Formats: sequence, C-alpha cells, structure tokens
Amino acid sequence: MPSRNVIKEFGEGSYYHLYNRGVNKDRIFHDDQDYATFLNFLKRHLSKEPQSDRLGRSYKHLYKDVALISYCLMPNHFHLFVLNKTQRGIEELMRSIATSYSIYYNKKYQRIGPLFQGRYKASLIESEHYFAHISRYIHRNPSNYRTYSYSSYQALTKGWDVKWLNEAEFWNTFDGTIEEYIDFVDDYDDFKESLDFISEDLADT
Repeated sequence: MPSRNVIKEFGEGSYYHLYNRGVNKDRIFHDDQDYATFLNFLKRHLSKEPQSDRLGRSYKHLYKDVALISYCLMPNHFHLFVLNKTQRGIEELMRSIATSYSIYYNKKYQRIGPLFQGRYKASLIESEHYFAHISRYIHRNPSNYRTYSYSSYQALTKGWDVKWLNEAEFWNTFDGTIEEYIDFVDDYDDFKESLDFISEDLADT
C-alpha cells in the first residue's frame, strides 16, 4: 500500500515536514564527517549567496525556492521542516541532497545500492496543532536535545548565524521569545500530548 505522505506535487507557500530513513532502518550516519557532509549539502543549496565547487562551478541555488526552518539528523533517519516557496523547491532540494549524499556514503563505505528507504516522505502541514508542535517534535528526537550537535535547536536558541537556516521564518512560526521557545520544548507533558498526534502521521514510514 503506497504511503499517504508520498507527495508528487507541492504547493507554493506551503509548509512541509520532510523525512526519510535508511533502507531496512539501517544507519545513514556513522560519524561526525557523515553528519557534516549532509549538512554541507543543505548549505550549498540553501545559502543566501550562491555556492561553488573547487573548480568554480555553481551549485544549484535554491534559496528563493525553499526555506529550511528546522532540522534534525538522527543515526538512521532525518527530519526537515520547510517552507516551499516555488513549485520546484522541495523536489530540486531533495533530489540533489539524496543523490549527492548517497554517492558520498556508498563511496566511503564501499557499498552499492539504495541508501534510503524509497522516496522521502512529505507531510503537508495543514492543521494548527501540527504546525505549532512540529519543530518541537523534530528537536526532541535525541534524548540530549539541549546539546545535540546535529539539529537546529542550538542554533535557534543561542542565536547562531547559520546562513542556510531561515531563522526569520522559524520565528514567524513561533510567536514568542527564545526563552519561551526553550520552555516550550522543555515542557514534556505538553510535548507528550503532541507526540501522539504527530506520531500517528508518521506511522507509515
């Protein structure tokens, strides 16, 4: 049965929760280099200024097509919360990242075949409840979320200038201060209630 969250057409100006995991639930990140490489692929396409390779060839510049609002990379899966600005934004970004990272991973670990469990999933965020809680769900994936290196939580709560993370758009989605967001993420009882709602949407991954 096809997944209900495999979307083929994306609406302009719409918010999406994107996620995927390794084939057979295998790890897709093993060490710091793996995490850093995946994040670098986000940086090369989503930085405000166009990025180029060592030979001066420009990477696909998608800054005006899709905004990354928050993210978390876990050992065998990842989550991205994005605003799709143009119809081509998400497709272009995810195709580029999946292809580049799979090539990197297979070469490094001397393997062949698909790395990810099929096409990435994309959940259109339509309900206010989902919209209000998705960044907290993403950031609380790791148990040590306050100090975890591979999510956007620290950048957002410590005011780091990460030019490929759209912090302005993030604060448009959360009506409060940094301190209030920290309290919001820390509120486990409220988080537990929202977890059931979001986990139901992810049940077919």
